[in-house]
Amino acid sequence: MKHVTNQLNIKYPIIQGGMGNISNAALTAAVSEAGGLGTIGCGTMTPDEVEKIILETKLRTNKPFALNIPINVTHFLTDMLNLVIKYKIPIVSLSAGNPAPHIRMLHEHGITVIAVIASVKHAKKAEEAGADLLVAEGYEAAGINSSLELTTFTLIPQIVERVKVPVLAAGGVGDGKGLAAALMLGASGVQIGTRLIATKEAPFHDTYKQNLIHANDTDTVIVGRSVGRVRRMLKTPYAQKLLKTEDQGMTLEEYIEMTSEKQHVMGAVLGDLENGFINSGQVAGLISCIPSVKELLDSMIEEAKIHISRSAKDFAAFTSK
Repeated sequence: MKHVTNQLNIKYPIIQGGMGNISNAALTAAVSEAGGLGTIGCGTMTPDEVEKIILETKLRTNKPFALNIPINVTHFLTDMLNLVIKYKIPIVSLSAGNPAPHIRMLHEHGITVIAVIASVKHAKKAEEAGADLLVAEGYEAAGINSSLELTTFTLIPQIVERVKVPVLAAGGVGDGKGLAAALMLGASGVQIGTRLIATKEAPFHDTYKQNLIHANDTDTVIVGRSVGRVRRMLKTPYAQKLLKTEDQGMTLEEYIEMTSEKQHVMGAVLGDLENGFINSGQVAGLISCIPSVKELLDSMIEEAKIHISRSAKDFAAFTSK
């Protein structure tokens, strides 16, 4: 854990997941200011849109933050890489594609590379290509997921055993107990996304936040399995419409059209749940309040300390009998 915080120059081993086209400077800066690693997600935004967020983030914080580039999603891969270099962004996370062709160039500019992966095979390949850290994401996570549908609890220990670079756990983590569990599985930290939506600084529609607060353990759904594009979102009228359309026989083109970033923004920013969707991980069932980002991160660390210490004492007492 100490190695990751030193490597990323952050206080806590907690990083923000890329949030696609609903990324913004306010939340990114708040995460970095609170001791984590804030992240701007490029999604399908244009270089001008991303550049604007980068500049605003730099005005809000002088702490490190990252840029997440979804390789096979963005239409502006080269432009996004150039923005990283232009603004000397110290950390890049590469997802949704093969990171190998881009790692050497980023390293030449002194940039730390995080590769987001979802299997042991991809973890080993990313490490061989030179990735400095890995984010291993179970399909409990929100948004676009691997069609392999491996769970965080089983994925993390298998990857940790087979690579030497630090691994951060993603998917199903939203409190100190989740952080403690990830560390026990061998992870060096965690990446969180859904939990950060329900924070004071997150500039999303209150409907989004309230739906997360009132969600239970079964209130997320998977769409896109039939077309090989797995996405987890909150159960809403639009999500039900998607599922019904899929049951009736949806083409890949129809799926892409119905889950575009336009509908994502419509649901998350405008609060229109009839015509837009809101991504959510299964961690939604754990969310019951809207703290500041600092309060959230501080509480996660303190709660993790308490549970790790308590479990160590309980285990020692048990094994001494």
